[in-house]
Amino acid sequence: MLKRKTAVMLATVLLIGSLYSAFMPAILAEDASIDAPELAPNAESAILIDADTGTILYEKNIHEELQPASITKVMTMLLIMEAIDAGMITMDEKVTTSEYAASMGGSQIFLEAGEEMTVEELMKGIAIVSGNDASVAMAEKIAGSEEMFVQKMNERAKSLGLKNTHFANSSGLPAEDHYSSAYDIAVMSQELLKYEEITKYTGLYEDYLRKDTDNPFWLVNTNKLVRFYSGADGLKTGYTSSAKYCLTASAKRDDMRVIAVVLGVPNSKTRNLEVSKMFDYAFAQYKIHPIFNKDEQIGTHRLDKASVKEIEFLADQNYSVLMKKGDSAEHIHHELVMEKDLTLPIKKGDPVAKLKVYNEDQLVREFPLLAPDDINKASWWQLLKRTSSKLFMLD
Repeated sequence: MLKRKTAVMLATVLLIGSLYSAFMPAILAEDASIDAPELAPNAESAILIDADTGTILYEKNIHEELQPASITKVMTMLLIMEAIDAGMITMDEKVTTSEYAASMGGSQIFLEAGEEMTVEELMKGIAIVSGNDASVAMAEKIAGSEEMFVQKMNERAKSLGLKNTHFANSSGLPAEDHYSSAYDIAVMSQELLKYEEITKYTGLYEDYLRKDTDNPFWLVNTNKLVRFYSGADGLKTGYTSSAKYCLTASAKRDDMRVIAVVLGVPNSKTRNLEVSKMFDYAFAQYKIHPIFNKDEQIGTHRLDKASVKEIEFLADQNYSVLMKKGDSAEHIHHELVMEKDLTLPIKKGDPVAKLKVYNEDQLVREFPLLAPDDINKASWWQLLKRTSSKLFMLD
């Protein structure tokens, strides 16, 4: 499973990569979407972003509150992946279906009350065929009840800075006070894609559940783009009669990954055509210029009188800037800048530095770097050993 990098003797710093982060969007101006053609004329709302930088390449009514239908399950899958990452559950752990989960209508994998499946099997049921019963079964596994899980969904939405989202259930079935926006869905999708293995499930076109039984269940992905569009590997479709056809889709070519969201499209064929058009535009017009790849060392900074001698800055994910194809990267450079007046102790999550990226003298992007662990003042014994070590070296 994807695990966050932890410090052994040196503190590692995490990158916060959501759209609400404090860094500037990219080499592109903030109006990157202004020159984009009309890409989704039939959608009520749409957005196209670069997944690494969060730069908006196309937008249409992106903050309008609309019914997300089963795109809701992006947040459900995010909480599942976070629970796995935290060690609360494992992919091979068994989940017992409740009568309530088995009673879900709409799209489902036809769970029966008392039936057991692994977390991985239920994840396939959610990601591939949008199983409402699988979503509720996982919600109950993680939080004890769907109501408690929905509370966690709304708390997570708030932590991501989502201002136009509120959940009433874990599946996306029509409900009062259940809504989101194209922009918020793009943020959720970007966060989910930090778990790189999620596309192992969202990118599958077909699979089976209950494969070795007398009643195997064939899974066929509701997102046809994963089969018919080169590089597409997720993420989630949605449909109800009131929400119409919705999709948050992801595709990757070379080092560039993009996310396209459309809401309120009249039919599935048009939905797929408009998302494909958005993907085509992104891959034709833009490219990624890497600054640091994941796990590469960015630099170090010495800390006087601290419990650790220095902070080692490691890239928690790919650090990059987005550029127009044809533009030169010759004058792109970067520097590591510590926050001014840092005082001990430093608490986990405190801002400690920035990675600043320039094009010649123009600042084009900032990556905020946060402390992943508490850094305390050095004890008198630590200071004594360091002083003794210096004296020994002088001798």
